[in-house]
Amino acid sequence: MKKIEPMSESYYYILLCLAKGANHGYGIMQMTEKLSKGDVTIGSGTMYGATGNMIKKGWIREIMSDEPGLERRRLYQLTDAGREALRAEIQRLQRMLANAEEV
Repeated sequence: MKKIEPMSESYYYILLCLAKGANHGYGIMQMTEKLSKGDVTIGSGTMYGATGNMIKKGWIREIMSDEPGLERRRLYQLTDAGREALRAEIQRLQRMLANAEEV
């Protein structure tokens, strides 16, 4: 069985946000703060470094907005590989929680 490397909170929340639909960087940063109830804050440097790495991994892709006046805004969209990476991380976290509940 292939060992699954833990995902950083930033990566996890970016993928989780994109599982809900395509979004721009600022929108992802806001949604992350809301979903985590303020526990996780993604700054712009972290956001754009993480999205660049996730594009290289094939987990997300950049698309252009089709909204009038926002055509130049970059949006990020989850790929099938990204959805699978998120699913694997959720399963890993669930296993860890189950182990903790056995204590």
